[in-house]
Amino acid sequence: MRKSFTAAAVVAGALAAGSAAFTSGAHAAGNEKCYGVAKAGQNDCAAGPGTTCAGTSTVDYQGNAWKLVPQGTCTTMKLPGDRMGSLEPLKRDNPS
Repeated sequence: MRKSFTAAAVVAGALAAGSAAFTSGAHAAGNEKCYGVAKAGQNDCAAGPGTTCAGTSTVDYQGNAWKLVPQGTCTTMKLPGDRMGSLEPLKRDNPS
């Protein structure tokens, strides 16, 4: 029984490492983190205080939530109102 638990732990660890490599690979493949451009629940990760990770933003264009976008497009994306994407977290449109 202990061997199957150890094997399961090894497999889980390998999958987690592969997932992290995929995210890093996606980021390295010409994408960049862009804050304030994701619709609610469509962020890729790190949505600031009160959220955990992917899909946890609660406000459209939440300033502290990021989405991977093609490199060089973040600050020129057309968004509603006078909003613009940012390469750094923003203080606008954050949940109370």
